[in-house]
Amino acid sequence: MELEAIEKRAERALADVPPWIWDGETLPVPVGDIADSHFGLHIRRVEEMTAAPGCPPLEPDQSLSGLLLAAPGEIWVNGAEAEEWPGRERFTICHELGHWVLHRAGQQALFCRRASVTPPDDEDGAPDTRPPIPVTEEEANVFAAELLIPARLLRHHYRHTTRDFEELCEMFGASQRAMSRRLHAVI
Repeated sequence: MELEAIEKRAERALADVPPWIWDGETLPVPVGDIADSHFGLHIRRVEEMTAAPGCPPLEPDQSLSGLLLAAPGEIWVNGAEAEEWPGRERFTICHELGHWVLHRAGQQALFCRRASVTPPDDEDGAPDTRPPIPVTEEEANVFAAELLIPARLLRHHYRHTTRDFEELCEMFGASQRAMSRRLHAVI
């Protein structure tokens, strides 16, 4: 699926949210309420992500940020990550909602390892030796970015505020990583 088409799907998903859940302007976007009240997905903060039915084996240095259990309609979020990084939790909810909208047909569960949904930082200039991010994960990331930080609202607030990075992160309830990537993509 083309990435621009995925952004449009996320825009339509936000436009379809009833005004009693979100008015289309107030920030941060209430992603938990949207997942729960509009899409009917139960969000669970879980301490032991590997307890999920069908969880694949993990290497000692791997963890799961979130997962979508499509059959029962549940999004599981890594409780430790959520506690430490609230912006990460919000992105994970959006990412799993992206899987729900884009990929749930025929799926019982989708498991997202942190390394597979977090593109590498290129700060040290070292070549990335990890395998490429699977297409479905990239698509869910694009959907999540638009849901968490809608382009039209980012452009508006970027033009009409001090353009302070920390202020934008707080306003959108986004992590610095998500905001940095979104600013580069949109502005």
